[in-house]
Amino acid sequence: MMLTEIKLGTRLHNAFDKETFVFSGPVDDPSVARFEVILDKGGSGGGNAVVHIHPGADEHFTVKSGRIRIVIEGKEQVVESGGRAIVPRGKAHFFANAGEDAAELEIEFTPAQQHLRFFANFAMLAARKVGASSTGRPNFLMMALVLHTYRGHLYLAGPPILLQKIIFAMLAPLARLRGYRLAIEPL
Repeated sequence: MMLTEIKLGTRLHNAFDKETFVFSGPVDDPSVARFEVILDKGGSGGGNAVVHIHPGADEHFTVKSGRIRIVIEGKEQVVESGGRAIVPRGKAHFFANAGEDAAELEIEFTPAQQHLRFFANFAMLAARKVGASSTGRPNFLMMALVLHTYRGHLYLAGPPILLQKIIFAMLAPLARLRGYRLAIEPL
């Protein structure tokens, strides 16, 4: 069953990335998408720290506890508890826990686009192991379906975006034919 909204306070754990998403709101605010992420020791910020870009939004990090490592355009910085970092739209980046304990952070996207729904899809699918391996690693067809449905939210750094759009557009119908479905519908 596909959801159409995200309940505030929803917590979803992704064992593959060692991260827990806490959807604290606001939901569907056009100006900002805000949620919390808890990265366990060794946890990455998605896909085991795949370098990616957000072409239409700036990503803001506020570290509430612990420390994270953010690499932007190949330049590394460690952000300690109480610190902040911004990844400007279109900049290749990844982040990961840089400490021995869990790191808690708040992430905001401005403008919001539908980043809350986009990340809720990946978090829900990984938590339910839908379109994923037993460890929670997402299946490529499932990823293509989410990335195609939420075009303009996230692309891998490196391959040309146009090529990624074409590949995801070709694979999304195949994913649907194989029975894959989104966890939460876009607006």
